[in-house]
Amino acid sequence: MADWDIRKLQILRTLRERGTVTATAEALNMTPSAVSQQLANLARQLGVELLRAQGRRVRLTDAALLVLRHTEAVFEQLERADAELAAYLRGEAGEVRVGAFSTAVPALVVPAVTALRATHPAVAVRVREAEAQEAYELLGAGEVDLALSLAAQAPSAADPRFTRVPLLADPLDVALPHDHPLARAEGLRLSDLAAEPWIFGASGPWSDITRGACEAAGFRPHRGHAAAGWTAILAMVEAGMGVALVPRMAAVPRDGVTMRELRTDRPVRHVVAAVRRGAGEGGRGGQRSGDPAPTGRRPPGMSRVGGDRVDGSVPSTHCTDPRRAPTATEFGA
Repeated sequence: MADWDIRKLQILRTLRERGTVTATAEALNMTPSAVSQQLANLARQLGVELLRAQGRRVRLTDAALLVLRHTEAVFEQLERADAELAAYLRGEAGEVRVGAFSTAVPALVVPAVTALRATHPAVAVRVREAEAQEAYELLGAGEVDLALSLAAQAPSAADPRFTRVPLLADPLDVALPHDHPLARAEGLRLSDLAAEPWIFGASGPWSDITRGACEAAGFRPHRGHAAAGWTAILAMVEAGMGVALVPRMAAVPRDGVTMRELRTDRPVRHVVAAVRRGAGEGGRGGQRSGDPAPTGRRPPGMSRVGGDRVDGSVPSTHCTDPRRAPTATEFGA
């Protein structure tokens, strides 16, 4: 295969445009002898004659014109690559791979992707549903660029591998049957539901969330039922089998269920994003060689559409819902 030297091809291209070796040298800030030497080297590398003397000037051979036809395609592709690389370095293009827990996918990630498409259409987003442990394993291995989890399930802020970014506080509301006597009560408190059967998560920390919130409100909840998914939990509430604490992000509207915001004793859970430490700092310079370029920016576009599975995560204690004054009964890591 011939040795296609981009720098020398650029000199040949400029010679065609300028017409003389002297003009080519001036355009490229070279000496005429250096131009002649580089073109002679290119002819040897390609194994063809590129120039012929014509009086005091030179003309391009048919072989040189053939080379230049192909060179134009090469330079067009290089220009496109330069433009894409510049956009990538400005954060306007590239790929971002996201690992997010189940309820965050429809509530946070999907709206964020939709918003990003409108403002940065050249950025490709790859989403992978993953609970916290898997998401951080993927992040550490360089298989995702951004991990979303609850704060209590995120690595410590002192973990040297990751940088954490707070996203939002997700309040826990009470799900009541539509015809429940307290469904429309003024100033509903968690303690008003002390005598009710409670629907817990089937396993994992979500049961601890319900129990801890109720105990902080002054009573020990009676565990009536347990289920692994929000659809099942809300179906049992609708049937009048009990009441449940449900994250606002996971609350899918149901005709027979009333979601009530607690006046006091309202627990919240906190959602965080994490990137590999150094990613995005100083442009793209913090990456390891070969790493994709993560973004530490806060995902745009948050809504309250819910997921189906109980993620089993414990809310964070030391952040509060920015929409209200903090209470003494917030939960967390």
